[in-house]
Amino acid sequence: MAQTTAKLNYLKIAPRKVRLIANTLKGLSVQEAEAQLLLRVQRSSQPLLKLLRSAVNNARNSKMDITKLKIASILVNQGPMLKRFLPRAQGRATPIHKKMSHVVLTLKEGDKVINNRFVINPPSKKQHAHKKERVKPKAEEQQREQQTAKPGFFKRMFNRRAV
Repeated sequence: MAQTTAKLNYLKIAPRKVRLIANTLKGLSVQEAEAQLLLRVQRSSQPLLKLLRSAVNNARNSKMDITKLKIASILVNQGPMLKRFLPRAQGRATPIHKKMSHVVLTLKEGDKVINNRFVINPPSKKQHAHKKERVKPKAEEQQREQQTAKPGFFKRMFNRRAV
């Protein structure tokens, strides 16, 4: 059983918040873990998703079968802490600890192929405005025509210049 690891150091999110998401991923297949992370709204899910995809690419480069991969372990350790101070009343100061985390993700190749429960469609590439013109819905075009056709009473009153 082959293993591959990926590390993410100095993530500027507290380890306690990252562990909350990371603990839900232990033992899941790669596809299911990716689906879980795509649907999460927590801030730590995006860096963990990026780390998972990096680990999958590491496995692909070392000739492992991606359909058999599972998350063996995911460790979230505390990194360095930035110490700052907030001024308070009467000359006092309150310490602020900005914590960082180190995340280590280990993927393990299982015995059998894992059936995919989800279909993950990659996001479509956005076209730049200068390359391709965006197709506007008809309702949006009608709204623009109404706005440019007749300015309202207040617009006419308050856009007058002083004589």
